[in-house]
Amino acid sequence: MIWPVFVPLVIGFGALGAQELTEQGQSVPRIVEYTLEIAHEAAPTPPRSRPGISVNGTIPGPTLRFREGDRARVLVKNLLGNDETSIHWHGLLLPNAMDGVPYLTTAPIPARGEHLFEFDLRQSGTYWYHSHTGLQEQVGIYGAIVIEPREGLAALHAELGVDREVVMVVSDWTDEDPKEVMRTLVRGSDWYAIKKGNAQSIVGAWQQGKLGEYFARERTRMPSMDISDIAYDHFLVNGVAEARFDEAEPGERVLVRIVNASASTYFHITSAAGPLSIVAADGLRVQPVDVKRLLMGIAETYDVVVTMPEDGDAIELRATAHDLTGHGALVLGPADAEVLRAEDPPPPEIYGMGEMLRAGLSSVSQPKGEAAATDERPFAPYALLRTLEPSEIAREAEARGVRTITMRLTGDMERFIWSINGRTLAEDPVVKVSSGEVVRIEFINDTMMHHPMHLHGHFFRVVTAAGALSPVKHTVDVPPMGRRTIEFVANEEPGDWFLHCHILYHMDAGMARAISYAQLGEDHEVSLDPKMIEPSFLFLDAAVMNHMTMAHVMWMKGREDFFVRWHGGYGDDGEGMGHNANDGGHDEEREIDLGWSHYFDPNLSSVLGYRFTNDQDAEDRFFAGVRYRLPYMVHASLTADDELDVRVELEKSLQITARGALFGAVEYDTNTYTDWSTGVTWTLLKELGLIAQYDSDHGFGVGVTISL
Repeated sequence: MIWPVFVPLVIGFGALGAQELTEQGQSVPRIVEYTLEIAHEAAPTPPRSRPGISVNGTIPGPTLRFREGDRARVLVKNLLGNDETSIHWHGLLLPNAMDGVPYLTTAPIPARGEHLFEFDLRQSGTYWYHSHTGLQEQVGIYGAIVIEPREGLAALHAELGVDREVVMVVSDWTDEDPKEVMRTLVRGSDWYAIKKGNAQSIVGAWQQGKLGEYFARERTRMPSMDISDIAYDHFLVNGVAEARFDEAEPGERVLVRIVNASASTYFHITSAAGPLSIVAADGLRVQPVDVKRLLMGIAETYDVVVTMPEDGDAIELRATAHDLTGHGALVLGPADAEVLRAEDPPPPEIYGMGEMLRAGLSSVSQPKGEAAATDERPFAPYALLRTLEPSEIAREAEARGVRTITMRLTGDMERFIWSINGRTLAEDPVVKVSSGEVVRIEFINDTMMHHPMHLHGHFFRVVTAAGALSPVKHTVDVPPMGRRTIEFVANEEPGDWFLHCHILYHMDAGMARAISYAQLGEDHEVSLDPKMIEPSFLFLDAAVMNHMTMAHVMWMKGREDFFVRWHGGYGDDGEGMGHNANDGGHDEEREIDLGWSHYFDPNLSSVLGYRFTNDQDAEDRFFAGVRYRLPYMVHASLTADDELDVRVELEKSLQITARGALFGAVEYDTNTYTDWSTGVTWTLLKELGLIAQYDSDHGFGVGVTISL
């Protein structure tokens, strides 16, 4: 391992610590300096099998420690060969230009360049930093921030009754290039669900007694529920599968600062020592509350207190992925002690609607008091949290009133477009606010996935039954088909402040907005990272069989698809081969569509193109029409050509097992009449499968499917 080479330089005087110093009548904060070097990792640290991008030689990067009132001075050096980078200070209140969102607030750090960040620390607690450039966060650019209160760490420990503390950074890791992960998601591949073992199928639904609910979901045109988009190879704690904290002694109370620095994984945190006592959320203190299991959204931080066993055993804190595909761990206690292991939560319900509905209901109802410590339901704990005193946000809302903005969280898992109110960041980038106003945002989740919504540069209160004591946070989980109400005061420096889903791939696909202060002027335009403006992807799907070939090449950019579709046989003997049989057959019958399609929503697309064919009953023509998704996930197409011949197509696939599917298609053309086909496919790898098909024109054949 390459040890961290960060350089903290503290300018201060003895016992004064982080207290402001008086110098000729001027208040001078203590300056704490770090240098962070971002570079390609030379070699991976097990269990990872491929290198990433490190901060000062490690993944995660070093924990940055300050005290409230300090002035942070951090020099970030970009040692990447060709790529720009950035650092965002997640959860910190700071000047807009220091926020670290490339182009929007802060210039990106060019390759071989550097950037000096300097800001005063107005808060204490547990926070973190990460890259906001492309998908770099997924490959290692993240680390924790600990800010002591003005009174010092010893005073905090005494108040909480703890003996020592440890930082626990949980994250996810894929051995794939994140760009390829994004490409796989955009093409609508089921491979990650297959790899994780939670792909839905008719056989699986039947085995769990959920067949009726499976088809009820299909009737409503709702895709299968997937708790997490990606099949991760590893889940890490402090960069390894199992981290150790040997200093914890028998009977001690340990403060654990937990940071969910994952790219797209919610974690259940459980302890072998019993309930977790939450004492802070997103850096801010709350009234202590015990929970048996803590669901952490991406980018949230929680401080929890655990008590070590008196008998000298070590205990495990386990971070289990929400979809139960793996976990990382932190073991507290002597290295030679027996380890008491934490339990995984029960498996998620992926077939029925009950899990989703319960998650949605959790946004308005949760157990209270003593029931919380034994509650088994996988919900965020907001209804249990209370601030130590009424928040300033609550007082401002009461005094001034609020302006309400509704944000519906929308998306399409099959195409992987994620949006707010049906529009992506590129299509509708700005939400205007005015300095001094209290803004209420009603998040309504219209999707079947959790979304952790994060507001830069501000804290908000999550409005709960606790009223003025509702928790104050910077990131909030909005559960599937649920809602959250947040309120914040627009009292920070006028600028453009990012609001986005902190699932990295959802943000990159468009679920974001810039909260822009009206004081910037009517002519002000936000500056967005070009990498986030509708990236393009090229796909090839093909089936090569002994009787025919089919291929679909598509270039996708935002809502636009430009495509070439090929359908061709190798020839026939003129017997029983559809409408061409009477013509004595062709050496090679083919049909090629060259066209453009516009995506309106998950159910509707338009299409325009030109068709080339050597069918003796047809001719080359322009065509236009629509594609529509019917109930039961039947895909329909209606097109007309320039001779007013009409073609109707219906397609349906039935996922029999996780890897095996039955498909069928029928086509009626007023010029060439009726064609149909049916067959089965079997997925072997992400790029390769098997197919057996009967086609009314070309007969029976077998072959392979290719997805590139």
